[in-house]
Amino acid sequence: MAGFSELIKNFSKTRDYLRDFFIYGFKVRGDFSRKSSRTYDDEKRRAESWLGDNIHYDSSVRGKQISISVDSGHISENPLYNAYWSKSFTDNDIRLHFLLCDIMADGASYSLGTLCTELVDRYGAVFDEQTVRNKLKEYAEEGIVCTERIGRSSFFRLTPDTAESFFEEYKGLDDAVRFFSEAPEFGVVGSSILRFAGLENDSFLIKHNYIVHALEDSILPEMITAAERKRYIVISVNSAKGTAGAAEENSLHVVPMKILVSLQTGRRYLAAYSPQHRRFRSYRLDFIRRAEEAGECPEYDELMADFERCCKNCFGVSFGDRKENGNVQPLRLSFIVDEKNEPYIIDRLNREKRCGILERTGEGLYTLTLDVFDPNEVMHWAKTFIGRIVSVEGGSESIRRRFDKDMHRMYKMYCGGKESADESVQ
Repeated sequence: MAGFSELIKNFSKTRDYLRDFFIYGFKVRGDFSRKSSRTYDDEKRRAESWLGDNIHYDSSVRGKQISISVDSGHISENPLYNAYWSKSFTDNDIRLHFLLCDIMADGASYSLGTLCTELVDRYGAVFDEQTVRNKLKEYAEEGIVCTERIGRSSFFRLTPDTAESFFEEYKGLDDAVRFFSEAPEFGVVGSSILRFAGLENDSFLIKHNYIVHALEDSILPEMITAAERKRYIVISVNSAKGTAGAAEENSLHVVPMKILVSLQTGRRYLAAYSPQHRRFRSYRLDFIRRAEEAGECPEYDELMADFERCCKNCFGVSFGDRKENGNVQPLRLSFIVDEKNEPYIIDRLNREKRCGILERTGEGLYTLTLDVFDPNEVMHWAKTFIGRIVSVEGGSESIRRRFDKDMHRMYKMYCGGKESADESVQ
């Protein structure tokens, strides 16, 4: 029977389990029914080895619940990067790697035939010529090996560009890499450079560091590349209630527009046009399991122009339930402000109103008017002004009813004596 190994072949499966532990949390072993119990145990042990003390256990009547809890403002390196350093390899892969690097360590250029001969003469290692060619091609694509054409033959040599040489040549570059090793767009790359150079990020901490983005970086390049090339992509999406133990998964054909980031939650979304629904939609990246580039989209420029127009009526990342021609809902919110002692409230309203129009409609009274696809997104933000909201007009009846119900629940919770805060409000 094969033993447990921290190395992985399929990152997407490990990503699913880490996502569930981190985003959903509080799962028990029985919640993961797609694979065997042994698969669950192996993935849990890998998570424990990578995340250490960040794994938390709670006992319940359902069993031991597992979650990941990290204070991102107190860690210097994203622990989820360790998953990218755990890819498995064969004995021949690792052997050929070190032998080729040893041969080319002198900086000279070698032809394919010469390298195969050197492998036999120096180390008694016999490799198929096609295997060596494929490995050199892979290294050339990754920048490890430089390729030059002399006559009808290709010659290979190790690149002289190393992290150490760049750090020596450009003073302060090491600090720049330390800083960007925790930036969402550069994190995995920056962390890898530091590891290659034997350095650590011992200088910077980021207060709002959404480390879960590391689990999305493996699918992000395909989406960005497809958008730049104006092509369709096929994405595999789990439902909002889906987990690694659930089989619900939808394959969708969409046109990628942009990657959006929520200012409130830090979650990242793929904004795309769905031909099936004939409208723009947003898909959470942590729900997307795979993304593959598909055919060319001839009408991409027209769709991008429509997308830019639609964004003017988006308060957040949601395009609501709009049809192709749009379904904008007006919303008016009135706030009371102590203009003398609370000027910061007015500054915040001006700063965060986004696509809305803020007007002073009376002494200490300010009204924000918005035309948005999804007024519900506005209400999540508006509730941060509890105690200053005078009226809510427009939107939908369900949104207004929910707001009124939430206010009654809060009143009962904080001012209603012994009444249950969970009691339903008619």
